[in-house]
Amino acid sequence: MAAWVIGAIQKVNDEAGYAAYGAAAGATVAHYGGKRVAGGAKIEVADGTWSPSGMVVLEFESLEKAKAWYNSPEYQAVIGQRFSTSDSNLIFVDGA
Repeated sequence: MAAWVIGAIQKVNDEAGYAAYGAAAGATVAHYGGKRVAGGAKIEVADGTWSPSGMVVLEFESLEKAKAWYNSPEYQAVIGQRFSTSDSNLIFVDGA
């Protein structure tokens, strides 16, 4: 059953650093069977108090694969760049 990783970027503090993180992190996704299915800064809030400046949606074949990617040595080697260059959040969504 498919699962998704959804990242919400509230604020980018270092544009060049965040771009470097995005390139490095993106290169790790396919290795774990994932693919980027949506993302960008063109966001329209329908309701609620969301105020992200950017979003990304990654799809994996299962929640286990998504977590394997997140916890992988490859992604863990670059995750600090996300923390140091942006205010962001990430969630897992299991298909139902």
